[in-house]
Amino acid sequence: MADSRKYISRADLQNHNKPGDLWISIQGKIYDVTSWADDHPGGAHPLLNLAGQDVTDAFVAFHPGWAWQYLDKFSTGYYLEGYSVSEVSKDYRRLVSEFSKMGLFEKKGYGALITLCFVALLFAVSVWGVLCSDSAWVHLVCGGLMGFLWIQSGWIGHDSGHYQIMVSPRFTRFVQILSGNCLAGISIAWWKWNHNAHHIACNSLDFDPDLQHMPFFAVSSKLFNSITSYFYDRKMNFDSAARFLVSYQHWTFYPVMCFARINLFAQSFILLLSKRKVPNRGQEILGLLLFWTWYPLLVSCLPNWGERIMFVVASFVVTGIQHIQFCLNHFSSSVYVGPPSSNDWFEKQTIGSLDILCSSWMDWFHGGLQFQIEHHLFPRLPRCHLRKISPLVKELCKKHNLPYSSASFWKANEMTIGTLRAAALQARDVTNPVPKNLVWEAVNTHG
Repeated sequence: MADSRKYISRADLQNHNKPGDLWISIQGKIYDVTSWADDHPGGAHPLLNLAGQDVTDAFVAFHPGWAWQYLDKFSTGYYLEGYSVSEVSKDYRRLVSEFSKMGLFEKKGYGALITLCFVALLFAVSVWGVLCSDSAWVHLVCGGLMGFLWIQSGWIGHDSGHYQIMVSPRFTRFVQILSGNCLAGISIAWWKWNHNAHHIACNSLDFDPDLQHMPFFAVSSKLFNSITSYFYDRKMNFDSAARFLVSYQHWTFYPVMCFARINLFAQSFILLLSKRKVPNRGQEILGLLLFWTWYPLLVSCLPNWGERIMFVVASFVVTGIQHIQFCLNHFSSSVYVGPPSSNDWFEKQTIGSLDILCSSWMDWFHGGLQFQIEHHLFPRLPRCHLRKISPLVKELCKKHNLPYSSASFWKANEMTIGTLRAAALQARDVTNPVPKNLVWEAVNTHG
């Protein structure tokens, strides 16, 4: 019997990759998701970045089984000509299916509840120390505890951006606003917008916002070409100021990380006060206002400005550990320029990520980020299962001759500083090309 299906070529599909014209392929079936972009729970960027290609692996990674039932209303009636699945993708989808049958995506354990209790304890102790003690040393420790509280609330916000951490969506939303906006001063809407783009375009210099830190940091000399950020929709100028800062970035990395939270505070307000569509904007703003009410009030209860500054600096420095952790997982990994390609989804996620080796009793400290490769491949998987599935991911990488990179926490720091130093030295060469050329000519001149 003749095939009555209507087909389009990959070249034709690629033409539908612009705002206002977004087509995707899932398992070879073509869908027009243009009208869905503004309402997509993961934001418009994942659709904008992956439009015009088959996105089956990305769809499987980010969507539960029940999401498939909503695809038909976006169907165009077309199918992708010559659709095929690579051996890597077959094995990857098989793993997702096995994990689903085992119920791993639904078995979340009590991690979120335990973390919430820990956060409440840290908050109570920190507030008690400020209000009930006259010791400057106690106040310093309380500032550190506040920073540690922000770290733990960050893990809650991170997890809740990927899957439902509580018994219901509404309760999960409440915990998101409480732990992120109210207690940490970070908009969960900003976090999801930023983090989803990072996952889709892992280590793309012009599409992944987690690598776009000019003028302070550049992980690759490719950023010296002043490329455009398609996330922030602006050019990342590598001017004289950026050259100077990047030239010393391996020295400034840790000091900047100590105060990196200021950028997150600013980015939260920039998004919420922008014209972008932000779900539940009122809740988000109210949560931030609550934070900027209780935190300054708590600081003002300290007896003098010296202790107030000490408290704030301590809280910022301690939470800087988390900012460093985020960088360790990707700064020293392979990078590329251009939009993400979903036909090598598994490869891009593994090549662009680094696992941190640690004992199981340290899992609470790393918040699941120590299994960064596993997390990027299975973002909906609760972190309590990441250690369990790690051997299966290693085996799959070995089978397909793909790197499975891992290092100790200290080695990962060394690798990150090494990457920053290499780019810094290249930046200096760009800044001062004449000495380099004179030396090169002196050494290489013959006759």
